Amino acid sequence: MSDVKRPVGVGLIGAGVISAQYLGNLTTFPDLEVRFVADIDLERARARAQEFGVPASGTTEELLADDGIDIVVNLTLPSVHAEVDLAIIAAGKHVWSEKPIATTAEDARRVLDAAAAAGVRVAVAPDTVLGAGLQSAFRAIAEGRIGVPRTATTMVLNPGPERWHPAPEFLFQAGGGPLLDLGPYYLTTLVSVFGSVVRVAAVGSIARPQRTVESGPRAGTTFEVTVPTHSALLIEFESGASAQATFSFESALPRAGFFEITGTDGAIVLPDPNMFDGESALWTLESWKGLTGPARPTPEVVAAVGPSNGRGLGVLELARSIAAGVPERASGALAAHVLDVMLAAATSAETGATVEVSSRVPAVEPLPADWNPTERTLP
Repeated sequence: MSDVKRPVGVGLIGAGVISAQYLGNLTTFPDLEVRFVADIDLERARARAQEFGVPASGTTEELLADDGIDIVVNLTLPSVHAEVDLAIIAAGKHVWSEKPIATTAEDARRVLDAAAAAGVRVAVAPDTVLGAGLQSAFRAIAEGRIGVPRTATTMVLNPGPERWHPAPEFLFQAGGGPLLDLGPYYLTTLVSVFGSVVRVAAVGSIARPQRTVESGPRAGTTFEVTVPTHSALLIEFESGASAQATFSFESALPRAGFFEITGTDGAIVLPDPNMFDGESALWTLESWKGLTGPARPTPEVVAAVGPSNGRGLGVLELARSIAAGVPERASGALAAHVLDVMLAAATSAETGATVEVSSRVPAVEPLPADWNPTERTLP
């Protein structure tokens, strides 16, 4: 791809709800050129392509046969992520996949092994970790502003996506639930700060075994819940640090993305890892000196500096990393490790035992503060 003298060609498979967010950004990045939208529903693919000025639409097979496409964005259901990724790799193209990378560790390994053999790359959502909010917090932590990170507490609680999603069943079945749907945002952030996870203990529950679609043309449709809708995790990292995380579709009191990291010299509250923007609040132990009684120090605001365009930043970062010959940040290896953590948590919840995580992932460097998606940087 580094020899191609044109914007990097991008194709997209899956013209569902989230495709609009991706296309709204991908079509504005000068380094990328979106050439094709594919879907099993050809009319839906045609309508989405027309909406965003993409020149072609059709079947997945037609997309994969297009020699002008270098990176394929996989927005299919989690249950077929691995199958679609393997087809993309077999066509000699790089992969950007929505999360999770797969629903089993074996499928994730098949995808990564196939990519390595074919000489192509696999990168995986969430790319919220590349947004200005989290990246600014990562830089503050890397600068030692809270000392050495040691513990974290994070939670995201809501009543469930059946309130707004027109076809939410897959989010309550194998490959879904709040653990695999929401977990990647928060666990990827934890691994980005603390490094690899070595063991997990967890509990899970199903409060309502049936749910009802509440919006869209299928409103009133009832479906079965087959995976836990509440998961609570205790996590230990290779560094000796620890974290607790709660993911729930059971709470009538929403709590959106609380995320606190405590270090040896201070603490920082990050913006919601499901978002691309937002400031952080930082306290130091030093700021408590001289205070008495109920007085509390005022936190320092860590402003969000950098891109906050939204979904698709990871596709651009992948393209630029390939051209530069450097590792991409939202790598398939990182996604596979996060999947291992989530599967370990699911096993722990089923068995009541602490579960070891054997995979390891390299540390990820923060993006430079001046990384700019709106610049043309590729030939």
